[in-house]
Amino acid sequence: MTPRSQAPSAVAEPPGGNSFATQPISDVPLIVIEPPRAWRALNLREFFAHRELLYFMIWRDVKVRYKQTALGVVWAVIQPLFTMIIFTIFFGRLAGIPSDNFPYPVFAYAALLPWTFFNNAVVNSGNSLVGSSHLITKVYFPRMIIPAASVGAGLVDFVIAFIVFVVLMLYYGIVPSWQVVMLPPLLLLVTLLALGVGMWTSALNVKYRDVRYALPFIMQLWMFVSPIIYPTSMLKHWQWLLALNPLTGIIEGFRSALLGRPFDWFSLGLSTVITLAMLAFSAYSFRSMEKRFADIV
Repeated sequence: MTPRSQAPSAVAEPPGGNSFATQPISDVPLIVIEPPRAWRALNLREFFAHRELLYFMIWRDVKVRYKQTALGVVWAVIQPLFTMIIFTIFFGRLAGIPSDNFPYPVFAYAALLPWTFFNNAVVNSGNSLVGSSHLITKVYFPRMIIPAASVGAGLVDFVIAFIVFVVLMLYYGIVPSWQVVMLPPLLLLVTLLALGVGMWTSALNVKYRDVRYALPFIMQLWMFVSPIIYPTSMLKHWQWLLALNPLTGIIEGFRSALLGRPFDWFSLGLSTVITLAMLAFSAYSFRSMEKRFADIV
């Protein structure tokens, strides 16, 4: 928010000619509230100033998501768990897709953890601005907080779903190595990627409502071009093309951190560069379109 004061030299006089109420307009500052310029897209100071609003909106999204549901937070486990079971039956056993010498349920679930979080965060944040039109049209605050809150709420589901993975590792007797310390940086990386994609799609969705219908289809296609069902070693001649997908390095990084495999630092580094570039581009595009949100949302 950029306040700007103007001080005209005219004199304001109320109706009826009451001279005692006469007051120079210069004594009454005029405040114009406007978003920062696009080149100041990532204004962390503004985010910090509104951190309490961000926490409140994250908590609101979590409560609304499970309000009046019979199973509550169990839904955070059902999606990755049942997807893992289906993948294990059809791809692990029937199709015989390799899993790098790990039990296929563990292999698939290690990839479904970041993917499920990313998919839900992008879809929810992509629709967040349209769903919060009552706030956008009434008061100004950093609009980026709205898609950021949807992404932050997804972290709660990630933590709950991670408990199932711990149970799987205990069942198969897999002991994590020191590489598990890379899990927080990897979680931060997939969160930034989800924020970048979700922020961009949410801004587009305000102007083009087709995004709401196209986004689930695009995410479904994105899942099949990511190494969730299959390992990257299965596509030896196409690994360079697969590495251009930022989720490739992130998903393989999760598997390495959780299962003790060697890291593919090239793929992970490329994913980091693409994620940061996507975040910067999305923030700039978001700021460029932000001033029209209240008029067309």
